[in-house]
Amino acid sequence: MEEKLLSGWKGDVAFLLISLVVVFALHSGLKIALHTDSPLVIVISGSMEPTFYRGDVVLLKGVPPSEIKVGDVVVYKRPYTRYPIIHRVRDIVEYNGKRCFVIQGDNNWIHDFYPLDIKGFPYLKDYTGLAEGDVLPCIPQEAIEAKALLVFPKIGYPPLVVRERLGLG
Repeated sequence: MEEKLLSGWKGDVAFLLISLVVVFALHSGLKIALHTDSPLVIVISGSMEPTFYRGDVVLLKGVPPSEIKVGDVVVYKRPYTRYPIIHRVRDIVEYNGKRCFVIQGDNNWIHDFYPLDIKGFPYLKDYTGLAEGDVLPCIPQEAIEAKALLVFPKIGYPPLVVRERLGLG
């Protein structure tokens, strides 16, 4: 009799709860092991095609900026954008005495610029000679969050479509 009860709605609830605990534990474990707050990201645009496509999930690892090399794919936060950007490092330069990355999407014609938002990103005050609203020609090392390790093709497409249909993405 008990088996039939667990196979009905109670079984569904138990499965859902166990699934949520496993997903939370896996995500928390990845955050700790990979030294980043966002160990998995869903690619939401075609800017990195043919390396990554919309709906691909990328596994990330937090690394110090000194370990990033030309050719690495990195994730960085950018002022005035909702989601982090995932693009490739094309060059590493020094800008006002600080390390700065020239970054570009594989499917983009031009490298990324970095608009200054000194109020929202206080580390930008170190880039002397620039004022609120100016644009850096490279991405400051402080903006880099993680480096791409591995891609899981298309597994993030269903949640991406759901978010877009609900107006959340």
